[in-house]
Amino acid sequence: MNSEQTQLVEHIISLEKQALDKWFKGDTSGYRELWSKQNFSYFDIVHPERIDSYDNISAFLDSIEGKLFADSYEFKMPRVQLSQDMAILTYQIFAKTNLIDMRYNCIEVFQKEGDEWKVVHSTWSAIRPMDWDFSTMKAAI
Repeated sequence: MNSEQTQLVEHIISLEKQALDKWFKGDTSGYRELWSKQNFSYFDIVHPERIDSYDNISAFLDSIEGKLFADSYEFKMPRVQLSQDMAILTYQIFAKTNLIDMRYNCIEVFQKEGDEWKVVHSTWSAIRPMDWDFSTMKAAI
């Protein structure tokens, strides 16, 4: 990687970590700002179907605003794959929150919108869901 690509990789990772820092303080604004309002889709274990718009994900964010907290989290194995105007960030996230012990594989597909990088697709999938004990999950709503 050249220095410009290295800087972009660091920038993409920092955007995600800034959103996560807010997320685990009950503040969804980091993802509200990071996720594209023009072209967005989302998969998560909580939703049986893909969410296909920012408006629909915004309603989900409204439902958990101020309700999800963790003292710390582990952001592991980040990797950014680059193309001209797109970047794919993959990583694992581990956190013991007040609602659930999170162990996810995360995929964030970034696309350049003007001068900013926005997430156009996000997937949060459980790491080995067959090992999870869902009886301890607390309702977010």
